[in-house]
Amino acid sequence: MLDVRRLRLLRDLSRLGTIAAVAQAHTYTPSAVSQQLSALEREAGVPLLERTGRRVTLTGAGQVLVAHAEKVLTALEQTTAALATIATGLSGPLRIGAFPTAVRTLLPAALVELGRLHPGLELMVTELDPVEVPPALRERRLDVGLLHDYDVVPVPPDPALDTVPLLDETVFLAVPDTTPVDRQTDPLPAVRDAPWIVASPGTLCHTVTLHLCRSAGFKPRTRHQADDFTTVLALVAAGQGVSLVPQLAATRPPDGVRLVPLPSHRRTRVAYRRGAGTHPAVAAFVAATHACAEEFAPTGQLSTVARPAPSTV
Repeated sequence: MLDVRRLRLLRDLSRLGTIAAVAQAHTYTPSAVSQQLSALEREAGVPLLERTGRRVTLTGAGQVLVAHAEKVLTALEQTTAALATIATGLSGPLRIGAFPTAVRTLLPAALVELGRLHPGLELMVTELDPVEVPPALRERRLDVGLLHDYDVVPVPPDPALDTVPLLDETVFLAVPDTTPVDRQTDPLPAVRDAPWIVASPGTLCHTVTLHLCRSAGFKPRTRHQADDFTTVLALVAAGQGVSLVPQLAATRPPDGVRLVPLPSHRRTRVAYRRGAGTHPAVAAFVAATHACAEEFAPTGQLSTVARPAPSTV
């Protein structure tokens, strides 16, 4: 009988590439991970790993087992969800991961609604950058999370996760209100010589800014780096530069800021482990977040409220 916990380690080794990275993800020591993988090889009865010095690669049998491991882990999630549907009332922890703008805007109302409908749920929120949500879900540190990408910089789907669309937001160019920008034409070339406020290198927001500016024929001249959109807008209001801001983060801009819509959009999805979509607690979270997103739509604060259709994108 193959041990499910060891299957997860092998799956994560295929994804992360090194035993050290797997150990860090699971808060194990590298030697403990190696011992567990050796035990899995004994259970499987065939070599799963090829070791060359400190490097480890999967054998053909290891690759086959990883592919089946995804199916096994999905089936276990579906089984857990099926058992939960016959329980009386929802109870226990629901661990939620979300990015800062969602935590400040959509999530509080969703938590209130979940608490009202399901008082037995213990709602636990962790504020995370979206790139940190998929590994936290795979490693079972979260039960559900919010992800986003941009239409101009799409993020490849994660084979271990299912998602449903939540929001489709306009991206704005935020400029000091004294900056002349023609809304009828592409506004980016008009600010090519302006100082820019950009996110930290390596973040998706930083990548999107570089991509859009490059598409407009220039490289932004960075003056400030800030990852919090409240800080970004305060700097714009102070005349310190221009920046890109998604619609959810710009519902109440400070005085002195002008928002010019761009054709680009940020897309937010609710994510969970593949097979967990029918779990009552996950389904309740999806319903609550969509209900709260709907409240924004009539005011025109969100360009689109996406309908919940399951997807692996």
